[in-house]
Amino acid sequence: MSRLKVGDLVQVTHGRDKGKQGRLTRILVDDDRVIVEGINMVTRSQRPTARNQQGGQIRKEASIHASNVMPVDPETGKPTRVKHTEVDGKKTRVGKSGKAIASQS
Repeated sequence: MSRLKVGDLVQVTHGRDKGKQGRLTRILVDDDRVIVEGINMVTRSQRPTARNQQGGQIRKEASIHASNVMPVDPETGKPTRVKHTEVDGKKTRVGKSGKAIASQS
């Protein structure tokens, strides 16, 4: 999954949150899934613990399959496919506009 990196701005292409944008916070390589900040929020019930003494319902991000998100082109602001080119001897990710996609990690 070298097309996605933690810190990238991505847009959801399928599902309940289609069209929303957010930053990648985690990539689950073994499951081919990603967690996007503020996207696919779910409610979980949690018992009181030493860390969280109040307990109750907690809202958190659930994972999305990696095929359902696309990196956003920095020039156009639209989702784009990624190709890899070599610039100054380094492999970089490039969007359709030709501008490099840099992660904000």
